[in-house]
Amino acid sequence: MRSHLDEVADDMLNQIRSRISEYDRPADGAYSGTARQAVERVLHYFVDRVADPGHDSAPVTDFFRAIGRGEAAEGRSLDAMQSAMRIGGMVAWRRLTEGAAVLEVSPRTLGTVGEVLMQFQDELAAAAAEGFSQAKAAAAGEMQRRRKRLLDLLFADPPVGPEAIADLAAAAHWPVPRTVAAVALGRPAGEARAPAFPPDILADLTRRTPSLIIPDPDGPGRAGVVDRTLNGCLAVIGPTVPVAEAARSIQWARKTLGLVERGVIGASTGVIRSVEHMSTLILFQDEELITSLAELRLAPLAHLRPGQQDRLAETLLAWLQSGRNANEVAMRLHVHPQTVRYRLRQLEELFGDQLLDPDLRFDLEIVLRARALLTEHDEDGARPAARAAAGGSGGTGDVVGLGR
Repeated sequence: MRSHLDEVADDMLNQIRSRISEYDRPADGAYSGTARQAVERVLHYFVDRVADPGHDSAPVTDFFRAIGRGEAAEGRSLDAMQSAMRIGGMVAWRRLTEGAAVLEVSPRTLGTVGEVLMQFQDELAAAAAEGFSQAKAAAAGEMQRRRKRLLDLLFADPPVGPEAIADLAAAAHWPVPRTVAAVALGRPAGEARAPAFPPDILADLTRRTPSLIIPDPDGPGRAGVVDRTLNGCLAVIGPTVPVAEAARSIQWARKTLGLVERGVIGASTGVIRSVEHMSTLILFQDEELITSLAELRLAPLAHLRPGQQDRLAETLLAWLQSGRNANEVAMRLHVHPQTVRYRLRQLEELFGDQLLDPDLRFDLEIVLRARALLTEHDEDGARPAARAAAGGSGGTGDVVGLGR
């Protein structure tokens, strides 16, 4: 076989060029030179292997791993190369059978050589596929690192310059949008599988609070896409902001998620939008301050039993919310109007002229709203969390304040 290898190589290359368009290039070009080198190396190794079944295969398989990596780096698939290998194998088998007929080689010997040929093709194809997969995995890992770094830059406070964002976004293949919304994800329970996100969404699930960036969240049809993508997750979407203000969006998303996890905002799964809970976020922006205000404004209730405090606080809030209309309060609380009037007389005795001052009524409504949110959480058996939120340990001040 050795004396015929050059003409067999020519035959293979001609067949490959004529049947596979990707290889139909000028014969004196660099790509054709590489193809010629590959064919010659394969043929020489094949003959060496027939002569010595123990011949070291590492050099040629390493060569094909490198080819696989090169195809991946160029953004091509292995389809053309695998087709070329099949064509080369058919040419080799045809030339072998022709030579075997001339030399009167026994069918058994010819079959053995054919078996080596098929085994050899499989090994080379596997080596190329391995190199291709390695390169793809490395490229994907590098791209993921760039996208996580981009997320870091977008969340930086103070924000980085737009040039740095644009450069890394280009390297991460992420078109910079006009607006974004950040998403804070609750930790999945048990062995829940992380969702698959569209390629335009930046994601880092390894953070202490897993986070996303959604481009152009208010665009046509985007809300539906986002809801479907996050279906089954506990996900809080921050406000829509310019790209340079992504840090503000993730801060509000995290604050909202914290209130959800504490039960202040009622939800356990699903998509929650921070902008729908802005008043609650404002109330809990400085809990020490709201607790101090509650202790001050609700001091007249301090000497009452917890149950009395709850009933009077609930009645006072309903009265403030309903324009101080006793009948509407009764409807809100599902109690008899006479009961409401009795409670209101108690409140007048306790608070006196404070209920006539619009500024004090405003303060009362603020602290009572915050108290009511935590009390709703208490009803689910989470009173200790509410008391911790109030900054108390269960004493009189805590009972008067947010903890009660």
